[in-house]
Amino acid sequence: MSIDTDVEPRRRIQRVRYELQRRELRVVRVERRGERFVAVTVQGDSLRTFASASFDDHVKLMLPDGAGGLLMRDYTPRAFDTARGELVLEFALHGEGPFTEWAAQAQPGQTLTVAGPRGSMVIPMDYDWHLLVGDDSAWPAIARRLEELPAGARVQVLLLMPDAPAWPAGTSAAPRVAATPGALAQALRELALPSGDGFVWCAGEAQLMASLRDILLREKGHPKEAMKVAAYWKQGATGYHARLDEEAPGR
Repeated sequence: MSIDTDVEPRRRIQRVRYELQRRELRVVRVERRGERFVAVTVQGDSLRTFASASFDDHVKLMLPDGAGGLLMRDYTPRAFDTARGELVLEFALHGEGPFTEWAAQAQPGQTLTVAGPRGSMVIPMDYDWHLLVGDDSAWPAIARRLEELPAGARVQVLLLMPDAPAWPAGTSAAPRVAATPGALAQALRELALPSGDGFVWCAGEAQLMASLRDILLREKGHPKEAMKVAAYWKQGATGYHARLDEEAPGR
């Protein structure tokens, strides 16, 4: 494992790289979390060396495609316990797709191939404030971040979700929940960013995230170095994942 630390004062982000590993794991627990999510815990001795230093890391899940190949999708490591050799993955049960369908019927004893993560971009927890914005696909990362932030951290959450999620225990932040992409964009537009050195994290559908990025940069003047905007999926595309804050606004 190697670590690179940015030297600019505002960019206190560590990039951590790991040796890529592919693990064959066994489902040991399946837990419904509210109406829209299911948590699947997988186990294997190879997870005793698992590392994930950032709340928004992603591992690649692999399932047979029925034709001798593999289907692959990125998912957030929701939680892990190296002593027990366990990894928790959380799936949003909406729409269609092989991984949603797999999670909906997952049972102890089934197997799952997991690779990664390749690395982490560790966003420090000591910013003056934090803003987390996302849709269903971003919820596992947001929930993990809320659990990992220290008590008393100043954090605001904007969510695009039809139903309020099962909120992490012990979290004092109250979410603002929007029913439509336009409502989420408007909620961000109306939100007054606090003073001080803060970090904004956004993830979700590509077109919506591009809009949120432009609001942050153009309308609010929030520094590019103090945000991370990611497209976890894109309408009409399969297996899409991209960093949008690394692009110029409007591209």
